[in-house]
Amino acid sequence: MPDREVITRVLERLADEVGDPTELVFARLFATRPDYEALFVLDTDGGVRGSMIETCVTCILDHISGGVLARNVIAAERSHHPGYGVPEDRFDDLFIAIRDVSRDVLGDRWGHTEEEAWARLLSDFATFGAEAG
Repeated sequence: MPDREVITRVLERLADEVGDPTELVFARLFATRPDYEALFVLDTDGGVRGSMIETCVTCILDHISGGVLARNVIAAERSHHPGYGVPEDRFDDLFIAIRDVSRDVLGDRWGHTEEEAWARLLSDFATFGAEAG
């Protein structure tokens, strides 16, 4: 399981530095996956994007606390997202964008410990739902 203190500290620093990271995270996601931007054409007020970030953070906090919500939510959403045009094997792109924005914002405060904790978190998340397929 990823290091709870490290992940929590990263999320707290991210919030302290930028407040709501939704805009930065989706800018990063769209930079790496421009085809995803069209999926949000009807999200004119950003509500869907904000809700997705909230769900991601909830899953992160649940998982690092030893809960089972993250496993269930991610498995369910991974199986539903192909209907939106997001293949199951690309579902984790949003979590990756959160990690990458956190790394960018923290700069030299991001080190080996943070990298390892997020690698474990992303590795765990990649198995949620995938093991059923």
